[in-house]
Amino acid sequence: MEQAAELRELASSPDVPADLATRARIVLWSGEGRRRKDIAELLGVSLPTVDRWKTRYSQRGLAGLEGDRPGGAREQVPARVRARVIALTRMTPPACTGLSHWSTRELANYLKRTENITVSWHYIARLWREEELKPHRNGTFKISKDPAFAEKVADVVGLYLAPPGGAVVLSIDEKTQIQALDRTQPVLPVAFAATEKRTHDYVRHGTTNLFAALNVGTGEVIGECKPSRKGKNFLAFLKKAVKPHTGKEIHVVLDNLATHTTPDVKAWLSKNSHVHFHFTPVGSSWINQIVRHESRLRRADSPKEDRLMSKV
Repeated sequence: MEQAAELRELASSPDVPADLATRARIVLWSGEGRRRKDIAELLGVSLPTVDRWKTRYSQRGLAGLEGDRPGGAREQVPARVRARVIALTRMTPPACTGLSHWSTRELANYLKRTENITVSWHYIARLWREEELKPHRNGTFKISKDPAFAEKVADVVGLYLAPPGGAVVLSIDEKTQIQALDRTQPVLPVAFAATEKRTHDYVRHGTTNLFAALNVGTGEVIGECKPSRKGKNFLAFLKKAVKPHTGKEIHVVLDNLATHTTPDVKAWLSKNSHVHFHFTPVGSSWINQIVRHESRLRRADSPKEDRLMSKV
């Protein structure tokens, strides 16, 4: 989708040379399924010309459409200019620009205006792709206020890196309010030149709560759905998670949810001295490996509920 958008910009921009716009249209129309004969006729070019620019694009991307200068190699952008573009991309735009993030056109205009450096916006776009720069993206962070942050991190990470000999490390978490969805048609599997597809519409069957446990040593995940996230449900799942490891020392990594320390849970722990709880710092549940596992599922292309429920 991003490449198609760039091709459309090249094809319609008044700042792009006509021959480059024609090449962009060749590739763009070919991607839309038009016949090469029709493309050649509409653009007034030969069939070999259509084939040549399709091949150049498939091999080199947008750079392949620029072609070569007659009589010699295409002039290269000086290394210092390339380095300057990369450096500015990795910096917040100056306050005088009024920008929060760079775009390819704004960066090209800024370089021309302030440093008399002339580069095209599509050169900057290509450079960003080559260097995997994405200045439009942003993230979030949170600082834990737990006074025992360092000690708890060392404890949990120590379990991951060097668990006590023969011990089992389980990472347990609950994911609440998962929508129980039922697609109206079966999933269409991957086929030649077609991705997996699922219907956009679905039937809702309320919500459920997923209890999941990751065996850090083996990567095995077990899960169970419960109607609520109460202490008794947590204790029932905890018993299920530790049962396969009878006779071994078991270390359980948890967040600071109140249901993990109910009187019933504490009473059960006192009778099962081989099970040990390790709590992540307050506001730092990301240290819990099962939470990281759930995060990867949420970032998958298909709906998160489908992926999560398929693991149970």
